Amino acid sequence: MVRLATISDLDALVDLEASCFHSDRLSRRNFRYMLTRANGSILVEEDDHTVRGYVLLLFSRGTAMARLYSIAVGSLARKQGVGEVLVKAAEVAARERGAACLRLEIRKDNRASLSLFNRLGYKKFGEFASYYEDHMDALRLEKTLTPDLNLDLLRVPFYEQTLDFTCGPSALMMAMKALHPELTLNRKLELRIWREATTIFMTSGHGGCGPYGLALSAWHRGFGVEIYVKAEETFLLNSVRSAEKKEVVRLVQEDMIEEIHSLDIPIIQGSLTVPEIREKFEKGSIPVIFISSYRIYGEKFPHWVVVVGFDDHFVYVHDPYVDYENEETPTDSISMPILHWEFGCMARYGRAGLAAVLMISRREG
Repeated sequence: MVRLATISDLDALVDLEASCFHSDRLSRRNFRYMLTRANGSILVEEDDHTVRGYVLLLFSRGTAMARLYSIAVGSLARKQGVGEVLVKAAEVAARERGAACLRLEIRKDNRASLSLFNRLGYKKFGEFASYYEDHMDALRLEKTLTPDLNLDLLRVPFYEQTLDFTCGPSALMMAMKALHPELTLNRKLELRIWREATTIFMTSGHGGCGPYGLALSAWHRGFGVEIYVKAEETFLLNSVRSAEKKEVVRLVQEDMIEEIHSLDIPIIQGSLTVPEIREKFEKGSIPVIFISSYRIYGEKFPHWVVVVGFDDHFVYVHDPYVDYENEETPTDSISMPILHWEFGCMARYGRAGLAAVLMISRREG
């Protein structure tokens, strides 16, 4: 029988973990957090009131994605189909939470588990080098949970931002790499674009990059750019309190806009709908989009993501930010499925409804 775990299962879960794994174990504290506070579920399989296995699921805020974080089956219950029962129960639970796909990492040398997941229809979509404590690599696997969902998407290379304020450069780098595969993505390029595109003054302001600076960075590297913006005259100026510093930010953006006009880069006032973004994407442009992170992370801060695909239900994005504090890995930030209406809501920021979309394309000539 499979059921939802409760806090009364804590001892059994800790004992099962200790018997199944020699390293990379979840601690009692980890299990307690997962049972009481995490955005997830633990399912246990039991026979005659004995817990024989568990599966731990984590759910992503604001996206239609679930992660199979851990699975364990006791030695006495192996080769009895318990693992398969738990995985199928996890898929049902994920569907009930509205998840479009289920993802996991698995040891590259775990042949038994790889055989199970392959048999159940999971596909490899990436790999982490030296992921585990003993430096064994991990394979990334995923499975669509809705029969009409299309995961045959443009595979934009993923790049994780290395600093809190470099989401914009990192999202732009992914878009440029998709259009120009020879481009090398590294921290030097990330910081160079940040220096070019930021409007920060000392420690005030939003700290990151606005659409105008990012657009110029892309243009000067040979890419075509269209800028769609719905904002006050100076983007995110209200995030700066000091009048003196506001003036510096205003002047920096004014200079950027003058250069944009001199280069004939189009600035279109207004926002794009999801269907309009999709249409431009299908014609070959890569959208880099300014969003509010609240619907994903529960905190209100401005953020940039890159769109990597569409289907009739979801917008798929790479998010350069990885929320390690909530037990996430880069797998959780890759091709994140977000319902169309949900994405439309998050693609604006603050009471003023600021919106910005950069359409990055190949530039002829």
